Amino acid sequence: MSGARPPQPVIGDVPHPTNGLDDTVHQRHRLGVLTITAEARRADFGYLRDALGLTPGNLSRHLTVLEEAGLVQVEKGYEGRRPRTWVRITRAGRAALATELSALSELVRRHGPGSGDPGEPA
Repeated sequence: MSGARPPQPVIGDVPHPTNGLDDTVHQRHRLGVLTITAEARRADFGYLRDALGLTPGNLSRHLTVLEEAGLVQVEKGYEGRRPRTWVRITRAGRAALATELSALSELVRRHGPGSGDPGEPA
């Protein structure tokens, strides 16, 4: 495999908004982690697990993917005698989330209610 990317859909000179979707960010649970951590200073592992309906193992795997991509920072420590894991979004994570939301917003703008689908009769 050459590693070359397949041709990207282009309308005129403008790339299609789906080109702005990042597979690392777009996966729904990872998108959930990024949006929750963007709203809070830091999020507790247990809160993320419950809010996203994940098993501890599944959440750990998603956090590893995000951490390896530099999108979140995972901190381990103690609260009293209880071990805790906290997750913070990084600047790169905020930028990736903003790019994702921009691409999704453009898709909604193009295809949401009132967009006037030219392929369907009125």
